[in-house]
Amino acid sequence: MKNITPWLPVLGQIASYSKDKWVSDVIAAVVVTVMLIPQSLAYAILAGLPPHYGLYASIIPIVVYSLLGSSTSLAVGPVAIASIMTASALSSVVGAGLTSYVDGAITLAFLSGAMLFLLGVFRFGFVANFLSHSVISGFITASGLIIALGQLKHLMGVSVSGHTFFELAAHLIQSIPSINPTTMAIGTACLLFLVLARQYAARGLGMLGLNKSTASTLARMSPILAVCVSTAVVAIWSLDQLGVAIVGDIPTGIADPKMPSITREAVEALLLPAFFIAIIGYVESISVGRTLGAKKGEKIDSNQELIALGGANLASAVAGAFPVTGGFSRSVVNFDAGAKTQLAGIYTAIGIATASIFLTPYLYYLPIAMLGATIVVAVLALVDLSILKHAWRFSKSDFTAVFLTIAITLSAGVEAGVASGIIASVLLHLYHTSRPHIAEIGLIPGTEHFRNVKHYNVEVAPQSVSLRIDESLLFSNANYLEEFIGEVVRERSDLKNVILHCGAVNTIDLTAMEMLEKLNADLLHQGIKLHLSEVKIPVKSLLEKASFLPHLSGQLYMSHLQAFEDNC
Repeated sequence: MKNITPWLPVLGQIASYSKDKWVSDVIAAVVVTVMLIPQSLAYAILAGLPPHYGLYASIIPIVVYSLLGSSTSLAVGPVAIASIMTASALSSVVGAGLTSYVDGAITLAFLSGAMLFLLGVFRFGFVANFLSHSVISGFITASGLIIALGQLKHLMGVSVSGHTFFELAAHLIQSIPSINPTTMAIGTACLLFLVLARQYAARGLGMLGLNKSTASTLARMSPILAVCVSTAVVAIWSLDQLGVAIVGDIPTGIADPKMPSITREAVEALLLPAFFIAIIGYVESISVGRTLGAKKGEKIDSNQELIALGGANLASAVAGAFPVTGGFSRSVVNFDAGAKTQLAGIYTAIGIATASIFLTPYLYYLPIAMLGATIVVAVLALVDLSILKHAWRFSKSDFTAVFLTIAITLSAGVEAGVASGIIASVLLHLYHTSRPHIAEIGLIPGTEHFRNVKHYNVEVAPQSVSLRIDESLLFSNANYLEEFIGEVVRERSDLKNVILHCGAVNTIDLTAMEMLEKLNADLLHQGIKLHLSEVKIPVKSLLEKASFLPHLSGQLYMSHLQAFEDNC
């Protein structure tokens, strides 16, 4: 059992399962199921698929994640960002005749699932660290605006095409004369109801005497009320005869497993979009999982999450659906509703399966405008334009990366946006590491502490300079460090010793090693010795492997104080 538990974390939960946990999990599952049904239908439409594919993506994938995932709160299923990225990826591939829409969606789920699973097996969970949170926030904000704008066509009852914010805006303006007033009335009413319910329902129910937890739970079920009322209104007054688009027939039951009909050309065309979907989905999921896990004091295994999300997407492909990932809103609901173990996800899948079997006939008259309103309200909660203000105040380089990500996403589409976000994150990392903070330090009188000469009244050696390097030595900053030291040497003609305080240097690569060798030789040629102090064991081992220490013109000191005193 101990050998299997790391791969199937749910087994550890079952071992200590109790009646109280079962009750909590069932309550959470009911709440999430009620929330997930309209969301699943809406996100399938957002992905460009018939609504029932959203239900297919919300059954088997949830079960697989519940078995493999390390988070007890993360709720997996269709989400807005993955759905819009799916639609964006398939538009060109299907348009070129490389595959059908459904087969393309299944292929995307399979490819992204396989990538995630392999990344997890080979322990690449650290990939999330290469994506700046601020850049991802910018991408999600821009994508949310595109998604919300794109759903206005369903609220207006018009036909609109386009994949960028400005294309959609232009087409929407052109379609104003074609607005269906009945559809517009239904869409507006649903949108207002959902917005007001999100803001005031819990407070209103609390004023009626319900406790805070119960009021909050019932408030989150407001979309189901909107589904029921809007469906009844359309059915009773036959509004579909007035041009109101409805869901129509939804196949009853659970999808039969199927293998898509794919071609090598389609796979090649979808590989990069699948990678983007996988990475963005993983970053979104791991962020939510860690945030909620911290509140519970539970450890989220990033590598196991890759395996679990990969398995969920592979399961979605088998179920004939589209890519899935952990959703922010439903995960928060799952957490607030009191989910204790991963079994809550399995109960949710049972609830969705039950609804697929028994309730789908009653959704025939569900207006598409209601699903569009559901998407608009959900994605606008993800829009955070304040990230621009925060980034501007904190760092101009971060602001530039976030601004470019938002601008490119809005103007060039989601795929270009996610590519620019990844590139911006990497460039931002390289920029920060390429210009490390290097401080000239001196001894605070009467102590053993060294501080920056610009900020403290310190003692310095007349013919020596002490420099503290606050970054690992890498290819990206090797040249900067060499030039910095060269400038210091040129300014001080009487210099005899350069002492590098290496306490913050955690590693050194080959390029930086070669730079140190050249620097050591250049300084020696000028009659200046190079000393190193407080070198960490891993770095010292690398210096020894490169046979650098025997050629060091100066000495290697355990403490910078000793180096300072010896070279005063």
